[in-house]
Amino acid sequence: MLGAIIGDIVGSFYEFAGIKTKDFPFFSNKLSFTDDTVMTIAVAYALLDGGTSDNFIDAMKKFGKIYPNSGYGGHFALWLSKADNREPYNSWGNGSAMRVSPCAWFAESLEEAERLAEISAAVTHNHPEGIKGACATAAAIYLARTCAGKDEIKKYVEEKYNYDLNRTCDEIRPNYCFKISCQETVPEAIIAFLDSTDFEDAIRNAVSLGGDSDTLAAITGSIAEAAYGIPNEIIKTAIDYLDDPIMTVIQTWLETGKPIGAFNFHK
Repeated sequence: MLGAIIGDIVGSFYEFAGIKTKDFPFFSNKLSFTDDTVMTIAVAYALLDGGTSDNFIDAMKKFGKIYPNSGYGGHFALWLSKADNREPYNSWGNGSAMRVSPCAWFAESLEEAERLAEISAAVTHNHPEGIKGACATAAAIYLARTCAGKDEIKKYVEEKYNYDLNRTCDEIRPNYCFKISCQETVPEAIIAFLDSTDFEDAIRNAVSLGGDSDTLAAITGSIAEAAYGIPNEIIKTAIDYLDDPIMTVIQTWLETGKPIGAFNFHK
């Protein structure tokens, strides 16, 4: 879960820059959390509140109101702005995958991770591709956090979700550009993890593809966290970007005894 937030923060400055290099400042005063972080926290809040469709809707609208200017996509922003609108809008956008990581940490089985991911996605992103992207991401995270190797994760995602993961970042990078769909973001984000050597390298891979960098890095970071853990220095730096409403949800999550990531987290 924190891996997604860190990926969002690191990628935030490069979202529209289209950089094609792994050589960039990992943290700077130009970075901030965006809608990826806000909605990740909303999903965590909803799971703690019961994990029903209504819980997800309520939490997303609650945190959308707290953070109204966080860079939401147009359709999602419109959905957030109408308090009485609780119907999904058939989105296939990558927002369902960027926010899904708490489902994989909350779940006690792979099947539950995928089920919770589907519920969390379908309240807005009820297009098959929107649901697929969230479920594939949650599956990869759950498998990584339960010690599955990269080959096993790759095989499972390819066979169940029919994503082409037989590429490398070097092959993707030259022609890749800003994409907002799950089908053109989630496979690339998973490959950025598969191609990595550690948590930081995974985030650098994702940002270097030159696409929707904060969302790519949020998805990649959520998987990399589960596989590698996160160095303490990165955690300490990242949490300084977070404010009280977000930290309150994180602390509440910790108090439930549910795992939050492959590290010891302290404010």
